[in-house]
Amino acid sequence: MNKQVIEFGGEAVGVVIPDAGGMKFVAVKYHVWDLDSRYFRSADEARSAVRQLMAGQGNRQPVLRSADTSAVYAVA
Repeated sequence: MNKQVIEFGGEAVGVVIPDAGGMKFVAVKYHVWDLDSRYFRSADEARSAVRQLMAGQGNRQPVLRSADTSAVYAVA
């Protein structure tokens, strides 16, 4: 199996790569860094972990978004 991109809300947030008999998550966005270097049994399991992590960050609101910058978040 090759690496797979993991998306959340239409945005790539990480990739999983085969490693040591599992799938290693490599975060590419700050808001999923808590999952960086974690191992999962499958890409679907990693996607589920991303959804759970993002659901727990529901109190974060975007405070800036423009065409040339990504969202910046603040905890209210």
